[in-house]
Amino acid sequence: MDNTITFDDFAKIDLRVGTIIEVNDFPEAKTPAYQLTIDFGDLGIKKSSAQITKRYTKGNLLNKQVIAVVNFPKKQIAKFMSACLVLGAVNGDDVILLKPEVKLKNGTPVN
Repeated sequence: MDNTITFDDFAKIDLRVGTIIEVNDFPEAKTPAYQLTIDFGDLGIKKSSAQITKRYTKGNLLNKQVIAVVNFPKKQIAKFMSACLVLGAVNGDDVILLKPEVKLKNGTPVN
């Protein structure tokens, strides 16, 4: 494995549980995507762009809990500022969101 990291490297990644509270189309994105607004509890509300339109509709994303990296610097994507990275498993050209097995408090850390 070429990209081996240390536990200290991994410990720098802040993974948290959040609930999607708003989903909008993102027509300016180069690849079909949604603009997500996610509630991370005490960490606040963060936005993310997600290329998950193949599997998910706006309706079935609303109120879904997801896992996201919340300590990346903000990134400009077209006219949208993304402040976290929602995690998903890539299966060909499909992305399956990672989510908790049971409902958790928004902001719960993932270790």
